Amino acid sequence: MFETGIGRADITAFKKGVGMMGYGMHFNTVEEVETSLSARAFVFKEAESRKKVVFVNAEMCFITLSIKSGVVKKLQENYPQFDYTMDNVLLTAQHTHSAPGGYSHYAFYNFSIPGFVPEVYETIVNGIVEAVAKAESALQPANIYMNTGSFEPLLEVAFNRSLDAYNANPEVQKIDPDKTHLAVDREMTLLRIEGLNGNKIGTINWFGVHTTSVPNTNHKICYDNKGYAAAYLEKDIRSAYNEPDFTAVFAQAPCGDVSPNFIWDEKNNLRGKYADGIESARFNGNIQYTKAKEIYESALKAQPLEGAIDYALVFVDFSNVKPDKEFTNGQEAQTCPACHGVSFFEGTADGRGMGGALAVIARFLSRTVKSYELFKAQFLDEKKRNEITNKYKIHGKKHILFETGEGKVLGTANIKNLIIPSWADKSIGVFKNQYKNGSLRKPWIPQVLPLQLVIIGELAIAAFPGEITTVAGWRLRTTIHNILQKRGIKKVIISPYANAYCGYVTTYEEYQCQLYEGGHTVYGEWTLAAFQTAFKKLALQMLEKTENRKTDTSIKPIEFTREELTKRSFPEN
Repeated sequence: MFETGIGRADITAFKKGVGMMGYGMHFNTVEEVETSLSARAFVFKEAESRKKVVFVNAEMCFITLSIKSGVVKKLQENYPQFDYTMDNVLLTAQHTHSAPGGYSHYAFYNFSIPGFVPEVYETIVNGIVEAVAKAESALQPANIYMNTGSFEPLLEVAFNRSLDAYNANPEVQKIDPDKTHLAVDREMTLLRIEGLNGNKIGTINWFGVHTTSVPNTNHKICYDNKGYAAAYLEKDIRSAYNEPDFTAVFAQAPCGDVSPNFIWDEKNNLRGKYADGIESARFNGNIQYTKAKEIYESALKAQPLEGAIDYALVFVDFSNVKPDKEFTNGQEAQTCPACHGVSFFEGTADGRGMGGALAVIARFLSRTVKSYELFKAQFLDEKKRNEITNKYKIHGKKHILFETGEGKVLGTANIKNLIIPSWADKSIGVFKNQYKNGSLRKPWIPQVLPLQLVIIGELAIAAFPGEITTVAGWRLRTTIHNILQKRGIKKVIISPYANAYCGYVTTYEEYQCQLYEGGHTVYGEWTLAAFQTAFKKLALQMLEKTENRKTDTSIKPIEFTREELTKRSFPEN
């Protein structure tokens, strides 16, 4: 038997003028509030062993290492009796692009904000901690039912925005350009949680579609399509069953290449059903709500989940992983420090980035730097020569623009001499100023990432620290399930935007196309293979008794000083 508790708290963090997180555009700032934002917490405890885990879904773009560590630290300081650690706290985000940014300690994610914003960070951390505390106080015996359902093909809920990359995968049926709605995973998995007396406690579902119905021209904080879906379902169940505290989470599944948008506008961007982004968000949210209600209502036909609560977390340095050959078609492969390609900065069909002419120039400069570095490498010592040749081999077809792991742009670490002028983009000016004040000396994005597996009965949740494409998600899920089915796991869910953020992860084949997602797959063309290898090792440890597990605890993420964060904090004037 399980005990379950739910809690909810506000994380709206309104601060006028702060950039929103997601689109990376300096003009996409906070000016008003359309909808408040919430963190929803579900505590699951095994009645017999008292082992427990908390699952939190926050209405924000993604969880960062700073948020995860801040929440765990505050829980341990304020509520030591709860006994929470990094291992049994799972934080996820529903990925709205219309929420304040500035809550990462890594500089790259704050350039367009611009800077770290203590008020936003503290509001999110405090809100999540409050939600967990409320969930702890509401624990009660409960049954958990798991059910699945699929969206009908013609429902305008999800579309593949990178079809050429999707079609490059050997295992998929090739999809025509007018049928991008079929190049996605249209399945929703849902948990229905009920008290033993039949009271309606809450529900969590996972379905993959970007929370980008609201465009980058928006200036209102908004929880977007998944937020509307949650609000609709909560209002419905609370009214129908007189359950004022019923809580619904609409979490993400693999959606790196999945958009809610399907109509081309006059600026050659994809938009949703309506020209007004808020209306499109409500439209898409209503489709998700309707399907979730249908699955929720039929969930009682299944048997409640049975079994144990279990969890494990390990940190992995993805700048230096040698993937197992079973995931690389038998090839010797390796990852290396993070690099972002030109195609990333060009943006997606949901929101364009640099223009065509600038992209051509960027590719030319990238090729020039590559030729120069490979020529220069011939005259360097073996260690330096191998670092340069391996970088270009591992990143393959990517036109490298930013070396975010090594702190370089177009091959130079001397950012003040960067060829791109500050007036070309406001973020470049911020970037150069932070270099001058000495606050960019550590990697600009995380390379040491947390991988976490949580088991609730026959369900396993893999917390993924980034955004993963549809087919990459299928492959990773299969890798984990092939192992965990040996301990009775019937379903594995890949839950992205969890615990940290590293960008996108595509399949090897998708990477070769170098669309937006491939340009943002930062550890090289075998990044997915590295994640499969690391999750395989963790899953194998989950087959052992807790006391017999052997995970490497020596690897830890870097930390930032208060001085470093202050030097690149949001300017108040």
